[in-house]
Amino acid sequence: MDLLAFDLDGTLLNRQQRLSEYTCDTLRRLDAAGIAYTVATGRTHFAAKACIAGHDFPHWQIFKNGVEWWNPSDNSYRHRNFLTPDLITETLLAFADHEVTPFVFCLDQDGSHKVYHAPLNGNLSDHIANELGSHDLLSLHPIEELSPNAVITNISAMGKPELVESLVTSCQQHTHLTAYSGGGIYTPDAYWLDIHHSNACKGSSLMELKAEMGAERVIVFGDGDNDLSMFDTSDEAFATQNALDHVKEAATDVIGHHDEDGVARYLRKRYDL
Repeated sequence: MDLLAFDLDGTLLNRQQRLSEYTCDTLRRLDAAGIAYTVATGRTHFAAKACIAGHDFPHWQIFKNGVEWWNPSDNSYRHRNFLTPDLITETLLAFADHEVTPFVFCLDQDGSHKVYHAPLNGNLSDHIANELGSHDLLSLHPIEELSPNAVITNISAMGKPELVESLVTSCQQHTHLTAYSGGGIYTPDAYWLDIHHSNACKGSSLMELKAEMGAERVIVFGDGDNDLSMFDTSDEAFATQNALDHVKEAATDVIGHHDEDGVARYLRKRYDL
């Protein structure tokens, strides 16, 4: 049995951050053919919900680059590799120095999700706060209320490219942190940033899921740096036409553009859907 894993932004989603009807129909055909598939994204579960609302992915879904798993059949979570406030103290100071607003995602003792943030700094942080505030099962709080005992899943932010890249460099000084960034897919001057524990990645998560499902092979699709770990561990890896050059070089092959249903068109041809 093959297990297919799709990155979202720049891969399965179009420029409108949605699944096209052509892609949704292709996924339904995959399901009818008995081919297993899932998503493996850097987005949080909440941030991905609206994007993939056009299709019900049936198996465990991997979010936050492997920190968070979600099972749609019983609405349950799994979480791996948490951070603590003492591990991110210097990182939060770097955010302040660069005038970028950090959003610290935490899992409360009762299982609820809370996000703590510094004062909003510009339109990009306003956008994130408005999006997060729209979710019923997630609450926003001032960073001053972050408990010393908080269980932290990840830190997210958006900012200008040069500021985000500088923060990535700062995070690389800490062995317990991994930072990914990217941008230009939807808004050229807005780069996203995601920081989480260095023990979490898409590749190890997919290997765990592969063993759990009894899959024989894992075939993955992606476009960015946070996809390279699953490129390294999979049997086959495909980069979209819009992918970064070094991601294309790491791939088995390069397929079509994310905004032209590149993944779906490849799947229809490969599996005769």
